[in-house]
Amino acid sequence: MSQEIKIKVELDEKKLPSNIVWEAGSPNGPEVRNSKAMFLSFFDKETLETFKIDLWTNDLQVAEMDRMMFFTLKALAESYYKATQNEELSNHMRSFVQHFGEFTKILDKTEQ
Repeated sequence: MSQEIKIKVELDEKKLPSNIVWEAGSPNGPEVRNSKAMFLSFFDKETLETFKIDLWTNDLQVAEMDRMMFFTLKALAESYYKATQNEELSNHMRSFVQHFGEFTKILDKTEQ
């Protein structure tokens, strides 16, 4: 069984992303979502390198990019822990995520 995820990037007259739309199957049929930014990474099994696509629309605000980075970094730390069970390094990553969240004012200094 396979699942298809579709990504459509609309470009403006300068050929810069103006809208990002993705579609994925769900139990209730396809779900279509509009986005202002995306990060997509593939780890190549032959070269052992990462191919990535980072796109954002011209209306993405810096505060929105900060939030996207915060939640992406948080998810990466959790994914790394799930894949490796390396608690020590995962905790270092989580500490940086906490610092990033506080520095960008996404989190209060008292939030964990």
